[in-house]
Amino acid sequence: MKRFLAGLGVIAVLGLAGAGVWLWHPVGGQPEAATLAAAARYDAEILRDDYGVPHVYGARDADTAFGLAYAHAEDDFETIQETVAAARGVLARYRGKDAAAVDYIASLFGIWDTVDARYDADVPADVKAMAEGYVAGLNLYASEHPEATWAGLAPFTPQDVVAGFMFKTPFFYGLDETLLKLFGADYTQSIALAPAGPKKAFLMGPRPASERGSNAFAVTPARSGDGFTRLVINSHQPLTGPVAWYEAQVTSGEGLDITGGLFPGTPVILHGFNKNLGWANTVSAQDLVDVFVLTINPDNKNQYWLDGKWADFEVTTARINVKLMGPFAFPATRSVKRSVHGPVIEGPTGTYAIRYAGMGEVRQLEQYYRLNKSEDLDQFMGAMAMNALPSINYVYADKAGSIAFIHNAQYPDRDDAWDWSGDLPGDRSDIVWQGYRPWDEVPKLVNPASGFIFNSNNTPYAATDGPDNLKPEDFPQSMGLQTNQSNRALRVMELTGDTDPIDGARLLAIKFDNRYAEGSEADAVVKAVLAADWSAEPGMAEAAALLADWDYGTDASSRTAALGSLTTSRAITEKYTHIKAPPPETAFREAVAWLQQHHGRIDPEWGEVNRLVRGAVSLPISGGPDTLRAVYPKEIRDDGELHMSAGDTWIALVEWDAEGRQTARVISPFGSAALDSASPHYGDQAPLFAAEQWRGALLTRADVEGRATRSYHPGRD
Repeated sequence: MKRFLAGLGVIAVLGLAGAGVWLWHPVGGQPEAATLAAAARYDAEILRDDYGVPHVYGARDADTAFGLAYAHAEDDFETIQETVAAARGVLARYRGKDAAAVDYIASLFGIWDTVDARYDADVPADVKAMAEGYVAGLNLYASEHPEATWAGLAPFTPQDVVAGFMFKTPFFYGLDETLLKLFGADYTQSIALAPAGPKKAFLMGPRPASERGSNAFAVTPARSGDGFTRLVINSHQPLTGPVAWYEAQVTSGEGLDITGGLFPGTPVILHGFNKNLGWANTVSAQDLVDVFVLTINPDNKNQYWLDGKWADFEVTTARINVKLMGPFAFPATRSVKRSVHGPVIEGPTGTYAIRYAGMGEVRQLEQYYRLNKSEDLDQFMGAMAMNALPSINYVYADKAGSIAFIHNAQYPDRDDAWDWSGDLPGDRSDIVWQGYRPWDEVPKLVNPASGFIFNSNNTPYAATDGPDNLKPEDFPQSMGLQTNQSNRALRVMELTGDTDPIDGARLLAIKFDNRYAEGSEADAVVKAVLAADWSAEPGMAEAAALLADWDYGTDASSRTAALGSLTTSRAITEKYTHIKAPPPETAFREAVAWLQQHHGRIDPEWGEVNRLVRGAVSLPISGGPDTLRAVYPKEIRDDGELHMSAGDTWIALVEWDAEGRQTARVISPFGSAALDSASPHYGDQAPLFAAEQWRGALLTRADVEGRATRSYHPGRD
C-alpha cells in the first residue's frame, strides 16, 4: 500500500509538472533600455501649459508624433498599452479571461494578416514616418519607466499603430452590437427574400437600433449676425479609458499646426482645428454590416452551401493565452473560419458570416493625417475623398465662412434590388458585394441656405433648419442611411427653425440646453405615468403631481428633475445599453422609492443626485442622458448619487471673425493627467466643466510660452 501511494504521489507530481509545462507561458522580458531608446532619433519640444495640456513642437511632422507619444505616455501609458495589446490580440495574457473575446475578435477580423500583407505596399512613406516617430516616443518612455511597462509588450512597432485603427474604427458604427447579437442565445434571423418575391424581409424578431452620442454645430457669417463663423465640437465619449479624449496641440515646420482631441495610441488629431478650419465628428449608425446566414454541411462542419455545392471554409486557429498567475496562462484555442463573405460566427442560433465596412482597410491613419494637414475646403474634401474611414459624420467650418455636413461612410456597393435591412442568404455568391460606392455618392450638404448645420446622431435628412436638407428619394435604399431622431436633434429643431441670427450666445444656449423634447422617449414615459390613476395611493399621487410639474429640464437646481430623470433614464438609455427598461409605472415607483430611501424626499435638487466626481472633487452638474448637455451615469448607485461616466467630454468653440482672425475656447471634464490622482491636473478642469465655463485655447507659441509651466525635449534633456 505504501508503494502504491508513493506511486500515486509520483504520478501526481509528474501530472503537476506536465500541467506546469503546458501552462507555462511567460509574457517575455523587458528589452534593454538602450535598445528601446535607440530609435529615438527625433527632436521634439513639449511645453506644458498651466492646465498640463501638452503643446508639441518639432521641425518635422514625425518629430511631433514622437513628442505627442511621449507626452501622452506621461499621462496615460497604461491605457496606451491596453490599446496596443488589444489590437495585437494578446490582451487576455495581461487582463485575464474577460479579455479573451477581445483577442478572438482581433483574430476573427484578420487584423494582422491584413497588416502583414498591406503595410509595406499600401502605407505611404510619410505616414509610416508618423507611425515610426510615434512608437519611438512610446519606446523611449518605456526605456525610462520599465516598472510601468507591461512585460513582453515593448518594443512598440509602427504596425501596432495601423492595427489599432483597423481594430477600433468599425466599432463606431455598431459592429460590436452585431457581434454581440450573433453570439447571443436569443438572436432571431431576419432573412431577406430574393427580389422577385416580397420586397421586405419577413421579420422574426426585433432588431434594436444602434445609436451613439455627440453633437456638432456650424454657423456661417451670414447666419451668425455678427460676421463670425463658428464651430462647436462636442463628441460624447467615456470620460476615461481607451476612447476617452486627450487634448493636445502639435506644431511642425512642415505645416502641422492643429489643436484637438485624440485617443490613446493615435499619433494625429482625430477632431479639432487649425488656423484655417476645423471639424467635429459625431458617431453615425448607417447599415454598414451585412449578416449572411450559412447552411453547414451536416457531414463536414468546415463546409457551407454556396452556389449549389459545398464550399470549404478558410480555417485558421486563434491561440489565446489567458492569464492565470505569474508566468502561467491557459492556452485556449478556437477555430477562426472565413467564407467568401467574410469572418464566420458560430453562434448558439446558427452559423453566420459578416461583411462590413472597413474590412481589410489599412489607410485610416493616412486619411486622418491628410485631414490634419488640410488648409481649406478643397483640401479637406480631397482628404475625405480617400474614403478610408468606415463611418463617422463630419461637421466642418473654416475662416472663409464655409460650412459642411458629411454623412461619411464606406457605403457597400450593394445590389439595390435586394432588401439589405435584414439578414441575407449565404448560399449565393452573386449578392456578396465588392468594394464601396464612390465618394461622389456620399451624402453631403455644403453651405446650406440657412447658414446653420447640426448633427446629434440623427438622420442626415435633418441637418439644417432651412429648405435644402438632403432628401431620402435622392439615395438608394441599399445605402442604409439613418432615419432616426435623437432627443438632442428634436431639441435643436425646437430651438431653431427661424431666420433669426444664431450668434455666440444663442449657439451656446443650444449646446448647453438640458431639456427633453416633445416626442422624445422621456416625453412618452412621463405621459404614460401621468395617464395612470394614482388616486388610491396618496403618496404616489403626490409624486405624480410633482412629475406633472416637471418642465423636462435637468438644471442642477431643479427640484423636479430628479424624479423625472430617474423615471425616464432607463427608457432613454435602453438603446445604448440594450438592457430592457421597466414599464413606465414600474420605473416611476422605483424612482420614488429610491429618492425616499436615499434623500428622504422625492424632490431633492438634481445637483444633489447628479454629480461630476473626480478623486476628492464632487460637484453638482446639470444635464442628463440624451440631452444636449449630455451627462450619462454608469449606474444608479446605492449611495443616492449618479456619477457622470460618459457624455460631454472635450468640447471646443472655434470662431473666426469677419477678417479671419481666430479665437477658441475649450474644456475637458477632468484634466490632462488621466491616471495620476496626485497630479494637480487630475481634475483641475472639473469645476469649470461643471459650471459650463471654458478655458481660452492657446493658439500661438507666444500664448503657450506665456502660460507654460514646463519645457523639455524627451530623450535630450
